[in-house]
This record gives sequence, structure tokens and C-alpha cells, in this order.
Amino acid sequence: MKILSSIFVVLLTSCLMFSAKTFSESPSVKKPSLQHAAASSPQLPVSQYLASEKLDGVRGRWTGRRMLTRSGREVALPKWFTQEFPSSALDGELWIARGKFDAVSALVRHHSPDQERWRAVKFMVFDLPHSALPFERRYQLLLQKYANLSPYLKIVEQRSYDSMALLDEQLSALVKQGAEGMMLHRKTAYYSVGRTMDLVKLKPYEDAEAIVVAHLPGKGKYFGMLGALQVKTDDGRIFKLGSGLSDEQRLHPPEIGSTVTYKYYGLTKTGLPRFATFLRVRLTQ
Repeated sequence: MKILSSIFVVLLTSCLMFSAKTFSESPSVKKPSLQHAAASSPQLPVSQYLASEKLDGVRGRWTGRRMLTRSGREVALPKWFTQEFPSSALDGELWIARGKFDAVSALVRHHSPDQERWRAVKFMVFDLPHSALPFERRYQLLLQKYANLSPYLKIVEQRSYDSMALLDEQLSALVKQGAEGMMLHRKTAYYSVGRTMDLVKLKPYEDAEAIVVAHLPGKGKYFGMLGALQVKTDDGRIFKLGSGLSDEQRLHPPEIGSTVTYKYYGLTKTGLPRFATFLRVRLTQ
């Protein structure tokens, strides 16, 4: 019995050591190296940019084998969705239509793909992250090589404008149709990881992010529901965010500690966002 007990202890210890080693060696999630807009207004004449619609989708990086979110989590996609995708890396957004961010966000968060709902999604490609070419030539290459590969892969249209007046006219037309705004990409810019002044986010309003620090109770028709989110910006400003929340979000509000995106129209004299309106919960998975 003593011999059997000793053997059991040795085996149990070995199993625990193997489990601990396996856990410690499991790879951590690595965020993809993405390029982000750093400017909110053109720094150069608009003729030096290519402009496209800003899509309200979920950022995606196709690695050639997998689709990753900006946080590095793999998106569970139907096999047929990427069957004809290339083996090269592509930068883009998973998108359904204007105003459908919540729908595509819900699909991306699922651990198993909803086969039918994914048929409404397109991977809207706007860049070749591993190319050493300037942006204008990268766009031409996208059109030449990838425009007709798959019904689920589309190249985002880029256009050139000779004046700010023409660009403003297009921006107004897109916003009236439900678009968020436009993106301007410097024609001669190379792909660079992180924030770059060569990429401009052009909107009729500004947006920013804040952390939810409290749930404030509703009154009147919102009695028993969320009245507003109390949020805190990176620089410590605290304010209420009530406009823009749906009844469903008031019943099931964003968790305390989560990051939300809001839009606003300039700042008040005290430095708080003017007419702040809730847009969405930032996807972090």
C-alpha cells in the first residue's frame, strides 16, 4: 500500500507540474499592429489625400489565415466567408450597412458563427499593411488584385477632391444618407503602426471615449431604468451621458468600467463636451 501511495503522489505531482507548465506557456493574445487616425482636420491641401466614407463597422485584420479584432481576438467566421480570401494581410472593417454597428458587433462577439447572419456582412478592405508602397499605389494594387476575389470582400472606394468645398459637399451628402463621416488618407503616406497625422477622420461632429464610473437612476418615463451614465475621460473630466441610449441599453446598461464612445460638438467654457450623445460601447474582445 505504501508503494502504491508513493506512485500515486509521484503521478499527481507530475500532472500538476505539466499543467502549470502548459498554462504558463500558453501564448498571450497579441494585438495586431494597426494604423490609426491622429488628426481630425486636413493638415495639407485636400488634393493630397484620397477620401472614402468612414464605415461604422468593426475593425478587422485579415492575417492571410485568420480575422483578428483590434484587440487581437480571433473572430469566429463561417468557413465559406473567407474561402476565397487571399493569403496576404489586409486591413479593413467588418461591415453590414450604415447604422448597423450593433448588429455586426454582436456577430463578432459570438464564439460560434451564425451562418445566416454572416451572409449580410462584408469585409471592407482599405489598406495593405505589409506593402512598402505609398497609399495611392497600395489602393491601385488592392483594386487590381483583390476587387473580384470574393462576394464577401470589397475594396473601399477612394476618391480625390480638388477643393475643400467639394469635399464638404460630399461629406454633407454622405451624412444625410446616414454615414458617420469620411476618412482622408495622404496619397504619398506609407503604412505606419499607431497614430499618424497622414490619416484624417473627418466628421460633422467629434467623438471621443470615456470610462463608465456610475449608473444614474432614471426619472419619469425612465423610472426603474438607467437615466444616464456617469463617465470619466482620460484627463479626469466627469460628466453625464444620457442622450442616445436606447430603451434596451437603459434596461441593460454598459458595465461600470467599460469604455463607451460618445459624440459632441465642441467644448463648453468649463471644458466639458457640448451636447454629448452616447454612440456605442467600445468592442474590446
